[in-house]
Amino acid sequence: MNYFGGCDSGSTYTKCVILDETGKIISDVTLRSRINSVLSCQEALDQAVEKVEGLASAKDLDYLVGTGYGRKKVPFADENISEISCHAMGVHVSDPSVKAIIDIGGQDVKGIAVDTDGTVLNFAMNDKCAAGTGRFFEAMARAFEMDLTEFSNLSLQAKNVIPITAQCTVFAESEVISLVGEGKPMDEIAAGIELSVAKRCFVMSKKAGATDAITLTGGCAKNAGLKAAIEKVLRLKVIDLPIDPQLMGALGAAEYARQKGMHKEA
Repeated sequence: MNYFGGCDSGSTYTKCVILDETGKIISDVTLRSRINSVLSCQEALDQAVEKVEGLASAKDLDYLVGTGYGRKKVPFADENISEISCHAMGVHVSDPSVKAIIDIGGQDVKGIAVDTDGTVLNFAMNDKCAAGTGRFFEAMARAFEMDLTEFSNLSLQAKNVIPITAQCTVFAESEVISLVGEGKPMDEIAAGIELSVAKRCFVMSKKAGATDAITLTGGCAKNAGLKAAIEKVLRLKVIDLPIDPQLMGALGAAEYARQKGMHKEA
């Protein structure tokens, strides 16, 4: 049996997926990224390979594709492909009916339109500012003295929404701390934060050509409060993927590796 790997070197998390010849996921790993991308990728690859009988190291993979923020640092990679292409392919493999994606990464937000073969039709990206990204939510959860899961569920309890006016992560954090200090309900502040991010996603969804449904990828896709806010603001159904949305980049990279590796064999 031949095996194919995808390693997504993200700014906050490093993900790795190994597929067999049929496209089945044999192994997957998600780790917090270190400051050194090479070490993060090596660690994720080692752990993923360890779970597969017959593989001693990442060098034994028939084909390996690197993607993400540190894609050029993936050890032993046969090539690297942009995370936009890999997220589109990952979603296509998970659910071919999905044609529009909002990818909320550690430090940027992307809107991606997917073609019928899993390639990218169109995309838009906000990488000038960290507001509304994974790092933004980490800063907000820190201000609330909560973990990300607690924070993401908090807004679902809110009866009202307290708007957050600051667009910048630093100013938004200050605004949130002031509101908490004033004794405003924390669930309503959290709802305001989720709503402000959902509004930022509106432009991305239009660029992604979303008309009736969309899916979320990246770690922030697991944020239940954000999902609810996006459905409300965009008036679109957010489709839950059958595979962990945080793995989409690595899965797409592994699928590209499988296609290229199988073609090479032929």
